[in-house]
Amino acid sequence: MKFYTLCNSTFKLLLFVFAVVLLGCKSLKKQLYKFEAKYIPVQASTIPDSIVVDLIAPYKEKIERDLDSVLSYAASTYSKKTGHLNTAIGNLMADIVLKQANAAFFKAHNRNVDVVILNFGGIRSEIPKGPVTARTAFQVMPFENKIVITALKGKAITKAINYLVTAKKAHPIAGLTIEVDTTYAIKQTKINGKAISLDKTYYVATNDYLYNGGDYMLFFKPNVAAYPLDYKIRNAMIDYFKITDTIAPTTDHRFIMR
Repeated sequence: MKFYTLCNSTFKLLLFVFAVVLLGCKSLKKQLYKFEAKYIPVQASTIPDSIVVDLIAPYKEKIERDLDSVLSYAASTYSKKTGHLNTAIGNLMADIVLKQANAAFFKAHNRNVDVVILNFGGIRSEIPKGPVTARTAFQVMPFENKIVITALKGKAITKAINYLVTAKKAHPIAGLTIEVDTTYAIKQTKINGKAISLDKTYYVATNDYLYNGGDYMLFFKPNVAAYPLDYKIRNAMIDYFKITDTIAPTTDHRFIMR
């Protein structure tokens, strides 16, 4: 019995000492006092370059072949430098988004796209006269931007129009017509040929960059609703080229001064 009592007392003493040490450790504040850097040389690959080139060659050839397969034909060379408030290439891009996005949007939500608003700076290359390929689409639209449909009241559309008029650039638009005088005062605006109703909800296609405020296009938010499409603008262009024998866009009256 004495031995048990002694062991029990010893065990309690050890627990007490352990608790004191543990609490003492917790009270200590850790502080970085030394920092060291060490140079570790990285050995270059011992695989000969020729082997790597041979390994990727079949994949490279297939990609190049796919990129350069002729999809359509451009009747002329189209550049964003040609035109004032609207350009042929900008109109083409907006019309492509309207056509291709509308099909996907209607299938998913049984609604139609009313308006398209893109940005002038998003056009990164011209479309040269002659064969049109997937590479053409990559050159014109090298970004990974996807289409977003946003539901906006007519009042928000007027803010978008004010932005477009103030910018005085040929931002690509479709479904929307704007007429200004020589001082850029707005004379009339329409959506699909009809006067804009401030309380009506319109469905506007843009890209995710602009939807999130890119190019200071802050009029997409707040909105009634937003419908992101898992559909890149570049892919929409490629799909359009595949079903269009010859592309021949023109400047028109969608945004004019007179």
